[in-house]
Amino acid sequence: MQRTSFGGRLARVVPTLGLALLGACSGVTDSLLEAVDPDIINPADVNSIEGARALANGTIARLTAVTAGNESTWLFGGLLGDEWATSSTFVQNDETDQRRIQENNSQITNMLYRLYRTWTSANQAIAGLRTYLPTATTSIAEMYFARGFTDLQLASDFCNGIPLSDGSGDVIVFGDPQPVSAVFASAIAAFDSALAIVGSATDANSVLIARAARIGKARAQVGINQVDAAVTTVAGIPTTFTYQSTFSLTTQTNTIWGQGLSSQRYTVGDSLQGNQRNIVVANVIPFASLNDPRLPVVKRTTAGQDGQTFMNTTVVYQQLTNVDIVNGLDARLIEAEKALRDQNISAWLGILNALRAAPPALHSVTVAPMAALTDPGTAAARVNLQFREKAMWTFSRGQRLGDMRRLIRQYGRSANTVFPSGAHFKGGDFGPDVNLPIVTDERNNPKFTGCIDRNA
Repeated sequence: MQRTSFGGRLARVVPTLGLALLGACSGVTDSLLEAVDPDIINPADVNSIEGARALANGTIARLTAVTAGNESTWLFGGLLGDEWATSSTFVQNDETDQRRIQENNSQITNMLYRLYRTWTSANQAIAGLRTYLPTATTSIAEMYFARGFTDLQLASDFCNGIPLSDGSGDVIVFGDPQPVSAVFASAIAAFDSALAIVGSATDANSVLIARAARIGKARAQVGINQVDAAVTTVAGIPTTFTYQSTFSLTTQTNTIWGQGLSSQRYTVGDSLQGNQRNIVVANVIPFASLNDPRLPVVKRTTAGQDGQTFMNTTVVYQQLTNVDIVNGLDARLIEAEKALRDQNISAWLGILNALRAAPPALHSVTVAPMAALTDPGTAAARVNLQFREKAMWTFSRGQRLGDMRRLIRQYGRSANTVFPSGAHFKGGDFGPDVNLPIVTDERNNPKFTGCIDRNA
C-alpha cells in the first residue's frame, strides 16, 4: 500500500492589494480583506509538527509525480527505449523516440526538475521530521526511500554527469557531476538509512517501508553489477508485495493511462511501425505484436494525437490504476538474473515459470496462467529471454531503459544491437542516444558544464 496524502499545503496570510476604498479609514482592519497566497511559504511556517507532516506529504506527492502521476521518465525512458513510440505533436517526444535528443528538450527539463524537487523535498522532510516528530520513524524512513528512489531513477535514465545539488537549506549546495555508478551508490546509501531507521520493527508500516527499501537497494545494486549482493538484499520478500502510487479523481490520475490510452500521445512500441506496419525496427521487443496476456494491445487504424500515427493501445493502465513503484516481482526477477549468471538454467527457468504459472496481480489486467518457458539453448538467447520476461512484467514502470543500458555496460553488447535502429517511421534514421541528457537549465549550476559522456 502507499499512504499518499495531500492537502498539506502551507501558506501565510498577506494583505489584499488594491483596497482604495480604505484610504479614508486607515484604522479599519477586517479579516475579510485578507487573502491566503498558497504560493508563499515562510520558513517559520514549516517549523512545527504540522509543517513537518506537510513536508512529508508533499514528498510522497512528488514521488507519485515522478513515477506514474505525471509525464515522467517512466514514459520518456520507454520512448527512448522500445516500450513506447511517439504519436504526439510535440517535437520533444519525436526527437526522444528518434534517439536524437536536444539538450534543451523542455519535456525532459520538466521531468528532471520534478526529480530534483523530490530529492530536495525529501531532505527538507527528513530535517523537519527529525526535529519535530523524531519518533515518526516510518515516516522518516519513507523520506529516505523517496530520496533513494529518486537517485535510482536518475542513474537509470540519465547520462554520466548527474549533479546532486541540495537546496533544502538556506543556501544551495551545488553538486558535482557524478557518473551513474556514484548515483546508484547514493541510492544505496539512502535505502540503507531507511533500513537503519526502521530497524527490526515488525508493525505493518515498518515492514512495508523496509521491504520497499530493500527492493530499491537491490535494484541499485544491480545497476552497479552487484547482482549477488542484490539477491541477498531481497531474500524472503513475498512476490505479492507492493509499494504503490495511488490515484483518485480528486487528486491525481494515472498519467501512463492519460498520455497513452486517453490522450494517445504514446503508442505501444513494436518491431513493425508505420501505418502499414511494414517499417522494420531492429533489436526491439515487439510489445504490440506479442499478444502477451500481460500486455493486451489493440492495433487500431485510427490516428493518435498527431493526427497521422495509427495507434497501438493497451488497457493495462486505467485512469485510477495503482502503480507499483517497487514490488515483489522485482525481487524474483533479480533472483532469476542471478541464477542465469550462475548458469543454473534449471533454477532460472524455475523462477520464471513459477511467475507464469501463478501470475501476481498486474495493474488493471488479470493474467491467467501461462505456458512454461523452455531453454532456448544458447547464452545469448537466454539473456534475451530473461530481459524480455522482465520487460513484460515491468512494462512502463521505469526499468526498461536502465536494463537496455545494462545490456551494454554489463553484458558487453553494442548499442546498435540493443536500441532501436534503422529508419524511423516519422522520417530519418534512429540516432545514437542511449540515455537522457542533463538539460541546459542545469548549467546554472557553476559546477556543471554538460554530461561527462553519453555512454551507457
